[in-house]
Amino acid sequence: MSRPLVRFDAVLFDLDGVLVDTEPWWDVVRFEFARAHGRSWGTDDQHAVMGGNSREWAAVMRERLDLAELSEDEIQDAIVAGVVGRYRTEEVLPVIPGAAETVRRVAATHPVAIASSAHRAIIEAAVDALGLRGVLDQVVSSDDVAAGKPDPGVYLLAATRLGVEPARCLVVEDSVNGVRAGKAAGMTVVLVPNASVPGAAGAVELADLVLGRITDLDPGPPARTARP
Repeated sequence: MSRPLVRFDAVLFDLDGVLVDTEPWWDVVRFEFARAHGRSWGTDDQHAVMGGNSREWAAVMRERLDLAELSEDEIQDAIVAGVVGRYRTEEVLPVIPGAAETVRRVAATHPVAIASSAHRAIIEAAVDALGLRGVLDQVVSSDDVAAGKPDPGVYLLAATRLGVEPARCLVVEDSVNGVRAGKAAGMTVVLVPNASVPGAAGAVELADLVLGRITDLDPGPPARTARP
């Protein structure tokens, strides 16, 4: 990563696609849920829920699957339970190589946060899988704000909780909606494209910098004394 143009006081990481690669799990859980209710779930449906917080994607699923007999909360609970269950039962967890080590390295010199569209229960399961419990300064879900990405709310809330101005935050993302959210928050955004789930067109052009792998991330001079 080239030398940053500004000194960053915090680094905010997206979760899915940046630190873990669970998008295939989401696809399977939603497909199986739809099939259990005599419905189908395809690629267009999956794209329709990308980036949304739990309330938003549950509403989209209820409408697309025509499940008037179920509440949005019931749909949300079923999908979240399915994804969390996979963290508990799968022998091989989809941790992106070098991701946890990169977060620990950055956390030694900069406040760090996860700012994800995922439900908090899923974020917590991922944090445990990554071995990052106690490393992160903040964990923020889009469920904590009014809307998911590309709305900037989750990134602005993370900056507020860290006590850092948005302009001094570096965001690490893999999707076009995530890049849009970071840019709308007034932050600098690094894109690390996910090879297994290619992002929508436009992410590369919107990002301030594109890296081939997360281990190349370098936020620049320390914002705090290194942790022991």
